Amino acid sequence: MRFALNMPNFAEFADPATIVALARDAEASGWDGFFLWDHINISWGEPMPIADPWILLAAVAQATERIAIGPIVTPVPRRRPWVLARQTATLDQLSKGRLILGVGLGLPAETEFLAFGEDPDLSVRAEKLDEGLAILAGLWSGEAFEFHGRHYQVAQTSFLPTPVQRPRIPVWVAGCWPKPGPLRRAAAWDGYVPTSLGADGSEGEPLTVDDFAAMRTKLESMREGRPIDLVTGDEIVDTKPIDPDYLQRLQSAGVTWYMLGLSTRHVDMTTLFDLVRKGPPRL
Repeated sequence: MRFALNMPNFAEFADPATIVALARDAEASGWDGFFLWDHINISWGEPMPIADPWILLAAVAQATERIAIGPIVTPVPRRRPWVLARQTATLDQLSKGRLILGVGLGLPAETEFLAFGEDPDLSVRAEKLDEGLAILAGLWSGEAFEFHGRHYQVAQTSFLPTPVQRPRIPVWVAGCWPKPGPLRRAAAWDGYVPTSLGADGSEGEPLTVDDFAAMRTKLESMREGRPIDLVTGDEIVDTKPIDPDYLQRLQSAGVTWYMLGLSTRHVDMTTLFDLVRKGPPRL
């Protein structure tokens, strides 16, 4: 099991200098991954600073050499897939093949879709996600590609340069467990980022170790045993070390990545930096 950090792209984390400093410290301290949220218009009662995650990730790529990077997760339905193809290929080139693309439907639907005239309907967002992923894969190939879907049209074209990673950039799909649609979508790609949150933002039951074992069984059945990443994590709530027995049970259940969520809801930024510098837990 590998260990990563993930954090918002808003509030205190909207400062590019803070993100770059955290990324440098994370890499120097032995963390395996560094991931950012992707929100454009989130608010809890009052406006807050929000930074573009792709510019932040480009800065992180330039400031680091080894650590995996990416968005957890980018809402493909509110992005033009061909623009996203250019951004991701460029970021993969800049990072020398370290990008992992986390994707999802996006939420909250009201503030990040409806507020800008985008259709917030869940089924429409799911269709756009599937079409967008097909376009990304086609354009990343560097070969002649065209696409004709319900929501997107791409006349025959070729995108160069291709990403460093071949056959393509790894794609992790987020979705609410145990809904079958997101699970099938994840099985078709490279990783599953399960959540107890519904696509409308409603809170579900916390995921258990048994849940992850069940996910692993279903994913391996769908993929006929081909490997796939299974990703989970928890938000920092105090300075206590993560229970190694809990991590061992997650690993035994088939989890391949554990992400520690950085937040200033419970500890201040200085303490977060100290925790990052202590490095990841090791099994």
